[in-house]
Amino acid sequence: MSVDGRTIVLAGATSASGLAVATSLVAAGARVIATGRSDDRLAPLRERGAETVVADATSLTEMSGLASGLEAVDGVIPLVGGWRGGGGLAGQSDEDLHALLPAFEAVRATSRAFEGLLKVSDTGRFALVSSTAVARPLAGGANYVAVKAASEAWGRAVAQGFTKAARDAGGPLRAASVIFRAKALDADALAPAVTALWDAEADALNDRIIEL
Repeated sequence: MSVDGRTIVLAGATSASGLAVATSLVAAGARVIATGRSDDRLAPLRERGAETVVADATSLTEMSGLASGLEAVDGVIPLVGGWRGGGGLAGQSDEDLHALLPAFEAVRATSRAFEGLLKVSDTGRFALVSSTAVARPLAGGANYVAVKAASEAWGRAVAQGFTKAARDAGGPLRAASVIFRAKALDADALAPAVTALWDAEADALNDRIIEL
């Protein structure tokens, strides 16, 4: 098994993490399709060998449109993120919550849009990035941790869906949903971890939390 020759969608990939992951995947032989809302911000990804599409990772309509134009997809990684916090519970403003919600919305939209393609791939992989803070929430990061916890719950539901689909079909599990947890996200640590998802069998990865 290898990521070589696989088609991987990086949704919301204009961050440093997106660039690092795209670079690693391209170097390993993958076809990378990177999305973002700004063509200018996608330019560095094109320079590293990724195909780019201007599309909103939080939009089910736009992600479904992208999925419908692809014959095969072997991996989807939503990379929409961000941090806001501090000030204890009193500082957890509605404004900050609304600014953080797109990370969860991207997990929902991408998993729903690409679920069918990932299920029929012989090595479908869905992976999201969370935080170790989910295991020990602090008052000053309540908004942030709530969004990450919701994303993790959704990712685990995706994993259960993959398991059920394989069971109902009477075949082996081939798709996996994985959660990466990081204390402070290091793009150089995330990139090889994502690339390695195609080095292991689905049953060793599905519904797994991997700490970076």
